[in-house]
Amino acid sequence: MRVGDHVRCDGFPCPDVRHDAYRVPAGDEDPATVRVILVSEAVPADRADGYEAPGDPLFARTTVEAFRDAGFDVTMIADVRALGVHLTTAVKCAKTAYAIEPATIRTCSLLLEQELALFPRVRSLLLMGDVAVRALNEVARRAREPRPVPAGATYRIRGGDFRFRGTRVFPSYLQAGPAFYIEKSKRRMIAEDIAAAMEHAASDGQTGRGNPDAVAR
Repeated sequence: MRVGDHVRCDGFPCPDVRHDAYRVPAGDEDPATVRVILVSEAVPADRADGYEAPGDPLFARTTVEAFRDAGFDVTMIADVRALGVHLTTAVKCAKTAYAIEPATIRTCSLLLEQELALFPRVRSLLLMGDVAVRALNEVARRAREPRPVPAGATYRIRGGDFRFRGTRVFPSYLQAGPAFYIEKSKRRMIAEDIAAAMEHAASDGQTGRGNPDAVAR
Protein backbone atom coordinates (compact mmCIF):
# COMPACT_ATOMS: atom_id res chain seq x y z
CA MET A 1 0.00 0.00 0.00
CA ARG A 2 1.14 3.52 -0.82
CA VAL A 3 -0.25 6.33 1.34
CA GLY A 4 -0.32 8.66 -1.66
CA ASP A 5 -2.88 6.43 -3.36
CA HIS A 6 -5.32 7.10 -0.53
CA VAL A 7 -4.41 10.53 0.87
CA ARG A 8 -4.58 13.65 -1.29
CA CYS A 9 -5.01 17.36 -0.69
CA ASP A 10 -8.00 18.91 -2.46
CA GLY A 11 -7.19 22.34 -3.85
CA PHE A 12 -4.26 23.27 -1.57
CA PRO A 13 -6.23 25.91 0.37
CA CYS A 14 -3.60 26.88 2.98
CA PRO A 15 -1.88 30.23 2.22
CA ASP A 16 1.04 30.03 4.66
CA VAL A 17 2.82 26.94 3.32
CA ARG A 18 4.70 25.99 0.17
CA HIS A 19 2.45 23.84 -1.97
CA ASP A 20 5.26 22.98 -4.38
CA ALA A 21 6.86 20.99 -1.55
CA TYR A 22 3.72 18.93 -0.87
CA ARG A 23 4.61 15.39 0.07
CA VAL A 24 2.93 12.33 1.57
CA PRO A 25 4.82 9.09 2.32
CA ALA A 26 5.50 7.38 -0.99
CA GLY A 27 6.93 4.05 0.10
CA ASP A 28 5.12 0.76 -0.37
CA GLU A 29 4.11 -0.45 3.10
CA ASP A 30 2.17 -3.34 4.55
CA PRO A 31 -0.33 -1.85 7.04
CA ALA A 32 -0.41 -5.13 8.95
CA THR A 33 3.23 -4.69 10.00
CA VAL A 34 2.93 -1.12 11.31
CA ARG A 35 2.61 -0.85 15.10
CA VAL A 36 3.97 2.67 15.62
CA ILE A 37 3.28 5.89 13.73
CA LEU A 38 5.71 8.75 14.25
CA VAL A 39 4.26 12.14 13.30
CA SER A 40 6.66 15.06 12.99
CA GLU A 41 5.87 18.66 12.10
CA ALA A 42 5.96 19.44 8.35
CA VAL A 43 7.77 18.26 5.26
CA PRO A 44 11.10 20.02 4.65
CA ALA A 45 11.40 22.90 2.21
CA ASP A 46 14.05 20.94 0.35
CA ARG A 47 12.84 17.50 -0.76
CA ALA A 48 16.43 16.26 -0.45
CA ASP A 49 16.02 16.51 3.35
CA GLY A 50 12.90 14.35 3.56
CA TYR A 51 12.53 10.91 5.12
CA GLU A 52 12.44 9.14 1.75
CA ALA A 53 15.06 11.14 -0.13
CA PRO A 54 18.11 9.27 -1.44
CA GLY A 55 21.53 9.50 0.17
CA ASP A 56 21.75 10.80 3.72
CA PRO A 57 18.75 13.15 4.10
CA LEU A 58 18.52 15.30 7.22
CA PHE A 59 15.15 14.01 8.49
CA ALA A 60 16.26 10.41 8.12
CA ARG A 61 19.64 11.06 9.73
CA THR A 62 18.27 12.72 12.86
CA THR A 63 15.51 10.13 13.19
CA VAL A 64 17.99 7.26 12.99
CA GLU A 65 20.10 8.99 15.65
CA ALA A 66 17.02 9.37 17.86
CA PHE A 67 16.26 5.66 17.61
CA ARG A 68 19.88 4.81 18.31
CA ASP A 69 19.70 7.05 21.39
CA ALA A 70 16.66 5.01 22.43
CA GLY A 71 18.69 1.80 22.28
CA PHE A 72 17.83 0.44 18.83
CA ASP A 73 20.46 -1.03 16.56
CA VAL A 74 19.61 0.95 13.40
CA THR A 75 21.87 2.51 10.79
CA MET A 76 19.40 3.72 8.16
CA ILE A 77 15.78 4.76 7.93
CA ALA A 78 14.86 1.39 6.42
CA ASP A 79 15.91 -0.19 9.73
CA VAL A 80 13.51 2.09 11.59
CA ARG A 81 10.67 1.08 9.28
CA ALA A 82 11.61 -2.56 9.76
CA LEU A 83 10.78 -2.11 13.45
CA GLY A 84 7.16 -1.52 12.43
CA VAL A 85 7.33 2.30 12.34
CA HIS A 86 5.51 4.49 9.82
CA LEU A 87 7.03 7.96 9.43
CA THR A 88 4.93 10.94 8.41
CA THR A 89 4.26 14.62 9.03
CA ALA A 90 1.27 16.49 10.40
CA VAL A 91 1.52 19.11 7.65
CA LYS A 92 2.15 17.83 4.15
CA CYS A 93 3.49 21.10 2.70
CA ALA A 94 6.63 22.98 3.73
CA LYS A 95 6.26 25.86 6.14
CA THR A 96 7.30 29.39 5.16
CA ALA A 97 7.79 30.76 8.67
CA TYR A 98 8.79 29.42 12.06
CA ALA A 99 5.16 28.87 13.11
CA ILE A 100 2.35 27.25 11.15
CA GLU A 101 -1.09 28.86 11.31
CA PRO A 102 -3.67 26.97 13.39
CA ALA A 103 -6.05 26.99 10.41
CA THR A 104 -3.45 25.20 8.30
CA ILE A 105 -2.90 22.55 10.95
CA ARG A 106 -6.66 22.11 11.19
CA THR A 107 -7.05 21.72 7.44
CA CYS A 108 -4.13 19.33 7.04
CA SER A 109 -5.35 17.24 9.96
CA LEU A 110 -7.97 15.95 7.51
CA LEU A 111 -5.16 14.29 5.59
CA LEU A 112 -3.56 12.98 8.77
CA GLU A 113 -6.88 11.46 9.78
CA GLN A 114 -7.13 9.65 6.44
CA GLU A 115 -3.56 8.43 6.82
CA LEU A 116 -4.01 7.11 10.35
CA ALA A 117 -7.05 5.14 9.23
CA LEU A 118 -4.87 3.15 6.83
CA PHE A 119 -3.00 1.48 9.71
CA PRO A 120 -5.53 -0.35 11.89
CA ARG A 121 -2.99 -2.31 13.96
CA VAL A 122 -1.10 0.67 15.36
CA ARG A 123 -0.56 0.58 19.12
CA SER A 124 1.56 3.72 19.66
CA LEU A 125 1.38 7.23 18.21
CA LEU A 126 4.52 9.33 18.65
CA LEU A 127 3.66 13.02 18.30
CA MET A 128 6.91 14.86 17.76
CA GLY A 129 6.25 18.49 18.63
CA ASP A 130 3.35 20.85 19.19
CA VAL A 131 2.13 20.81 15.58
CA ALA A 132 1.68 17.04 15.63
CA VAL A 133 -0.12 17.26 18.97
CA ARG A 134 -2.43 20.00 17.72
CA ALA A 135 -3.18 18.05 14.53
CA LEU A 136 -4.26 14.93 16.40
CA ASN A 137 -6.37 17.00 18.78
CA GLU A 138 -8.05 18.53 15.72
CA VAL A 139 -8.88 15.07 14.42
CA ALA A 140 -10.55 14.24 17.72
CA ARG A 141 -12.32 17.62 17.95
CA ARG A 142 -13.83 17.21 14.51
CA ALA A 143 -15.28 13.86 15.58
CA ARG A 144 -16.50 15.39 18.87
CA GLU A 145 -14.20 13.12 20.84
CA PRO A 146 -12.16 14.12 23.91
CA ARG A 147 -8.81 15.66 23.04
CA PRO A 148 -6.17 12.92 23.23
CA VAL A 149 -3.46 15.22 24.59
CA PRO A 150 -4.22 17.81 27.27
CA ALA A 151 -2.95 21.36 27.18
CA GLY A 152 0.38 21.97 28.83
CA ALA A 153 4.10 22.16 28.24
CA THR A 154 5.53 18.99 26.72
CA TYR A 155 7.94 18.40 29.58
CA ARG A 156 5.00 18.39 31.99
CA ILE A 157 2.62 16.12 30.09
CA ARG A 158 4.98 13.65 28.39
CA GLY A 159 4.83 10.25 29.98
CA GLY A 160 1.12 10.49 30.69
CA ASP A 161 -1.27 7.73 29.70
CA PHE A 162 -3.10 9.34 26.78
CA ARG A 163 -5.30 7.47 24.30
CA PHE A 164 -6.78 8.04 20.87
CA ARG A 165 -9.33 5.46 19.76
CA GLY A 166 -7.58 2.81 21.79
CA THR A 167 -4.06 3.72 20.68
CA ARG A 168 -1.54 5.00 23.22
CA VAL A 169 -0.34 8.54 22.44
CA PHE A 170 3.16 9.75 23.29
CA PRO A 171 3.70 13.54 23.02
CA SER A 172 7.35 14.44 22.61
CA TYR A 173 9.71 16.92 20.95
CA LEU A 174 10.58 17.29 17.28
CA GLN A 175 13.25 14.83 16.18
CA ALA A 176 13.35 15.74 12.46
CA GLY A 177 15.74 18.46 11.40
CA PRO A 178 18.57 20.58 12.79
CA ALA A 179 16.79 21.43 16.06
CA PHE A 180 17.48 17.86 17.17
CA TYR A 181 21.11 18.79 17.81
CA ILE A 182 20.48 21.95 19.82
CA GLU A 183 19.22 20.88 23.25
CA LYS A 184 20.69 17.75 24.85
CA SER A 185 17.90 17.57 27.41
CA LYS A 186 15.24 17.40 24.69
CA ARG A 187 17.25 14.82 22.80
CA ARG A 188 17.33 12.67 25.92
CA MET A 189 13.55 13.01 26.38
CA ILE A 190 12.96 12.15 22.71
CA ALA A 191 14.91 8.93 23.23
CA GLU A 192 12.92 8.10 26.35
CA ASP A 193 9.62 8.68 24.57
CA ILE A 194 10.62 6.58 21.56
CA ALA A 195 11.69 3.76 23.86
CA ALA A 196 8.41 3.94 25.77
CA ALA A 197 6.32 3.98 22.59
CA MET A 198 8.20 1.04 21.13
CA GLU A 199 7.95 -0.91 24.38
CA HIS A 200 4.20 -0.35 24.44
CA ALA A 201 3.90 -1.44 20.80
CA ALA A 202 5.91 -4.57 21.56
CA SER A 203 3.77 -5.51 24.53
CA ASP A 204 1.79 -7.92 22.34
CA GLY A 205 5.04 -9.57 21.27
CA GLN A 206 4.87 -8.25 17.73
CA THR A 207 7.94 -6.02 17.59
CA GLY A 208 11.46 -6.41 18.91
CA ARG A 209 13.43 -3.69 20.64
CA GLY A 210 17.05 -3.48 19.64
CA ASN A 211 16.58 -5.80 16.66
CA PRO A 212 15.75 -4.11 13.35
CA ASP A 213 15.07 -7.52 11.81
CA ALA A 214 12.16 -8.21 14.18
CA VAL A 215 9.43 -6.94 11.88
CA ALA A 216 5.86 -6.86 13.11
CA ARG A 217 3.74 -9.58 11.43
